[in-house]
Amino acid sequence: MKIDVVDSLHQPEYTGDNRCEPCTVLNLVIAGLLGSLVARKSKLGGLIAVGVSIGLIYLRGYLVPGTPTLTKQYLPSTVLEWFGKDPEPNLASGFGSTTTESDSTTDSHTTSTSESMSQTPPASTSEPVADERDEPDSAQDAPGDDLEEFFMNHDILEPCADSDDLCLTDDFENAWTDETEALVDTDLTAEMVADAFGIDESDQTFELITNDEARILKSETASLGQWPSRAALLADVAASRVLQARILGWNEFAPEDRGPILNSLRMFIETCPTTGGDIELGEEVVESCCSSHKVIAVSCEDSGERLFEHPLPDSE
Repeated sequence: MKIDVVDSLHQPEYTGDNRCEPCTVLNLVIAGLLGSLVARKSKLGGLIAVGVSIGLIYLRGYLVPGTPTLTKQYLPSTVLEWFGKDPEPNLASGFGSTTTESDSTTDSHTTSTSESMSQTPPASTSEPVADERDEPDSAQDAPGDDLEEFFMNHDILEPCADSDDLCLTDDFENAWTDETEALVDTDLTAEMVADAFGIDESDQTFELITNDEARILKSETASLGQWPSRAALLADVAASRVLQARILGWNEFAPEDRGPILNSLRMFIETCPTTGGDIELGEEVVESCCSSHKVIAVSCEDSGERLFEHPLPDSE
């Protein structure tokens, strides 16, 4: 019976590794104040109140009823920052960051692809020259600051036949699908992912971590990227291999150039990389300990694997 009570009170999503330490300190302070008030009438009662409060904080992560729902709805971002909480959602966007990608990357398929990619990737560090053939391959083909033009110039995207948007060309989509199917039963390793993004493996080691559905690539010193699912990571690795065969100088592209390219391409997938089923676009809610955000989510319809997520404009 005691075990059943403990299990019913336990909230693993707010305890253990998921515990918000500053919030825990605040709740302990509240527990101390509550105990002191009760102790004015009964010292024993005060001790019991503190003991029960600490037990609830240990099991649930919070003492105040309604937390963290109340904090998500009513605490302003400045207050969350006092507790070391980033008010922006921590999204699994792919390589380059474990936080939000640029707004311009993901508005494609929600408003206009033309508007969505004009400012997405970082500018190439290669200097333009009059005679491109005298320069390294990366100078000829690096995307610069216009991914839409880059994709269309390399026959990756074209105007959709039935909508005012851009779609994958049949040739690129077929090549991407073939490469994905060849990898679907492969055990993706950190080294394979690092190679796909052109990360130098000579002086460091990498680790690919599974956290629920998410896949996180870490080096010895930093987190390099986070994907919402194995399907999303599989799509990026397969796309990199296709681009290597199709784009002059792909091997010379910096990871900072490859990341936005592969992250953006995932928005155009029309079949699930792991199941071959349909793709659905919808709205989901991303939760953290202290905030919640509505996001646009691209997912596999039959398996629910998320391929892409981005916060809705002005979402709270």
